Amino acid sequence: MIQIRTETNEDIEAVRQVHLAAFGGREDESRLADRIRESAGFVPELSLVAESDGRLAGHMLISKAELVDGQDATGTFVLAPIGVLPDAQGRGIGGELIREGIRRAQRLGHKLIFLIGHPSYYPRFGFKPAVDSGLVLMQFDVPDDVFMVLELAEGELARLAATRKEKYGELKYPQTFFA
Repeated sequence: MIQIRTETNEDIEAVRQVHLAAFGGREDESRLADRIRESAGFVPELSLVAESDGRLAGHMLISKAELVDGQDATGTFVLAPIGVLPDAQGRGIGGELIREGIRRAQRLGHKLIFLIGHPSYYPRFGFKPAVDSGLVLMQFDVPDDVFMVLELAEGELARLAATRKEKYGELKYPQTFFA
């Protein structure tokens, strides 16, 4: 059985180990989670862990970012990082983390969530290429189909398109993602 809950301080070392294992020993994702936790963009209710078979097997964070239109910026959210222990992958843990994160973000009144991810995986949760809605990402050199958005508030993408001053709106990840 998979149990999803809010991360606690006692989970931090286990979360680091999840990301290290999930990404083949690379420290980028565990360090990113640490930096986000210490930043103004951290939303504690959206830092989730998954327990399975009596151990912490997965972690996901949704944190603050900005959507920029010319000189105007509005708050939005990004999903990153997400990781599941290699021996626990393929059992639905990542999906459960994502679904619970989406539910919580909606309850908190958020309107959009962005991510950079596999175009064959995230659409099952409602994510679609952001460029199709006139939204771009300039900070990372990634293909258009991996930069995705999920509309939590019906009509939000249409509202943004109708009120946009510039040709494209740009997602801006906070400096926390680049330290």
